[in-house]
Amino acid sequence: METRMIKKFALLAGALTLVGCQSSPPLDAVEVNLLGSWHIEQVMDRPVIDYSPAKLVFEEGNKLLGNNSCNNFFGSFELQGHQLLLTPSGTTRKACVDALMDQEARVADALPKVRKLADDQGKLRLLDSEGQVLLILSRL
Repeated sequence: METRMIKKFALLAGALTLVGCQSSPPLDAVEVNLLGSWHIEQVMDRPVIDYSPAKLVFEEGNKLLGNNSCNNFFGSFELQGHQLLLTPSGTTRKACVDALMDQEARVADALPKVRKLADDQGKLRLLDSEGQVLLILSRL
């Protein structure tokens, strides 16, 4: 009887060890498909204005395009693992209503501060060097 208990315990311990070894891969091992169009849902803890055209577009050749709520912009990006640098380099200069201009200023302020990204259940979180969420994006 004691031998059977020892065998059962050994089988259970072995099974638990195998389950523990099958954990999900670390964040750095997960590949994020960044290319394409992303709607900006939130900027610095504030949701974007409904029906705002705010978006980021990541294209082949490290090209960054987008709309920061009122004006279009362009630039470049560098992605290495989960390290992400955004470098806006030009923008159009049309005027919009004050609320969109304020939101545009927050987007323009956030973009060059981005240092990392995290994929969170279909949403892309762009973070600063301290891990604070700057932007939350969803795929268009």
